[in-house]
Amino acid sequence: MTLTPLDWIVIALYFALNIAIGLFYMKRASGDVGEFFLSGRNVSWWLAGTSMVATTFGADTPLVVTGLIYSQGIAGNWLWWSFALSGMLTVFFFAPLWRRSEVLTDMEFAELRYAGRPATFLRGFRATYLALPVNTIIMGWVNLAMAKILALTLGLTTTRQQLTAVFCCLGLTLAYNAISGLWAVLWTDLVQFVLKFTMVILLAIFAVRAVGGMHSLTTQVHAFDVARGRDTLAFVPSLGSAFFLSFLVLLSLNWWASWYPGAEPGGGGYIAQRIFSAKDEKNGIGATLWFNIAHYALRPWPWILTALVALVLLPSPSPSQGGMEGAYVWVMVHYLPPSLRGLMLAGFAAAYMSTIGTHLNLGASYLINDLYRRFLAKHRSEHHYVAASRIATIVVALLSAGATWYMQTHGASIATAWKFLLALGAGAGLVFILRWYWWRINAWSEISAMIAAATISLTLESRAGLPVVGWLRSLDPRLPLQPLNTDDPHAFAWLMLITTALTTSIWLLVTLITPAENTATLQAFYNKVRPAALGWRSFAPVAQRQEPTLRYNFLHWLLGFTLVYEMLFGVGKILFSQALEGWLLIAASAISLVLLFWSLNRRGWSSFK
Repeated sequence: MTLTPLDWIVIALYFALNIAIGLFYMKRASGDVGEFFLSGRNVSWWLAGTSMVATTFGADTPLVVTGLIYSQGIAGNWLWWSFALSGMLTVFFFAPLWRRSEVLTDMEFAELRYAGRPATFLRGFRATYLALPVNTIIMGWVNLAMAKILALTLGLTTTRQQLTAVFCCLGLTLAYNAISGLWAVLWTDLVQFVLKFTMVILLAIFAVRAVGGMHSLTTQVHAFDVARGRDTLAFVPSLGSAFFLSFLVLLSLNWWASWYPGAEPGGGGYIAQRIFSAKDEKNGIGATLWFNIAHYALRPWPWILTALVALVLLPSPSPSQGGMEGAYVWVMVHYLPPSLRGLMLAGFAAAYMSTIGTHLNLGASYLINDLYRRFLAKHRSEHHYVAASRIATIVVALLSAGATWYMQTHGASIATAWKFLLALGAGAGLVFILRWYWWRINAWSEISAMIAAATISLTLESRAGLPVVGWLRSLDPRLPLQPLNTDDPHAFAWLMLITTALTTSIWLLVTLITPAENTATLQAFYNKVRPAALGWRSFAPVAQRQEPTLRYNFLHWLLGFTLVYEMLFGVGKILFSQALEGWLLIAASAISLVLLFWSLNRRGWSSFK
């Protein structure tokens, strides 16, 4: 793709704007770590929520969506659509509780909920685990996606050229992030969201025009399906589909049982960080509600339409064309008007920088607040910790660069990395839900769940797990006699089922054979956070034990995910010329939204009053 001097000017102005925002907030973020990592807990719902949306609008996401369309059709997106159930759970069951906890990071929560050495160990262990291997893997695949994009758009043919280009983008993101922390992340996210959402819509419009419009696109996709015996446009996989078992697991189990960044059962990570930064509980709920509606209902279709165009124009993409995931960029290179290419590349940079910026800040917050400040350098000045935070941000960036180099040189796909993390946390999700609602959960519950999930999933994905695979073949003959591979739909489904079942059994057993937390710690936690009394009857005042908190939360959750799926599929039906069904679904979504807001206003926007 040839870029004109005007394109380069547009790209340069975009980067300059991000640096300018960082410099503008530099003084404000230098006051203390609360300003640096949480923007002084003074953020409105629309800014915090849009920042969540921008973070998940990474450079990797449209590429993964395209790969899913190639392999499983539209229904393949249930790999992430299923997490709308978990996301809405966070909105109504957990966002108010997180905001009341008033911790700086979700790792700090361990010493609020638990006591003694196990709590201290859990905080340090989780902070190290998430800040280093997990956060590094996430940033590595986002860097990998950007490397693919730059390779195809700028004609970079060698690994060295691609990595050099992406590390330049990483360096620019690091610059404004290290200067101003979350303040810079929030406001650059707002700019980046507007830019990239506009550009993906424009790309989808030009892509569909290139194949003659929606009717022609649908016709060509049907011709593709007849030749291969599948239904690409189905929103739900058919019973005979290779993806059907995975679909059942994702919809019934995965969303509540698996820990995954941005969709953690019970909230966590950068979602919790944005909730902490909100002005109050109402803004925390509003932020997460807006995020889930925008993330799952508004954004998918521009990506999907461009991916469908790629499918019919490039049925078998070669490695030089970026493979299945890179086909999205191939469409951009060949069918986006030259006048918009600079803006589109800036849009990709925006998608990349919003995700990387968040994970740089989040990883640094774990390293400083939960490791350095907690264990290594207590009682230093706030200026000292802010300076250390900037150094930690640089360290996190360097680690991500190393992960990117490894992934690039070993030919890893982004979707494979997504599924690897899903399996790594399978079975631990229920602990992160119940720790808020059942007093009996203790620090060892979390520790055993995390260790068991990682150990079991890694074992099943290695040769050591072959005896289990041999037994599974008696239930599902389609499984090959080899370690469970997340790229195979049946293997992925069984990996999630077995890991979840064993992990859940282990942490439940550990919970029951280890002592409960001491009464004083549990009472202090209940008094501060005020969860529903059902699982805390011994600690809740008598007057609060009949409070219908959970019933209202359940109703709000039901309305929340219903309106998301109605809106998502309503838009899809309209796009594919099923207008009556589509508008009926949109109307049903509007009714769900009205009922939800009516109930929230009646209850005061809180899970407990």
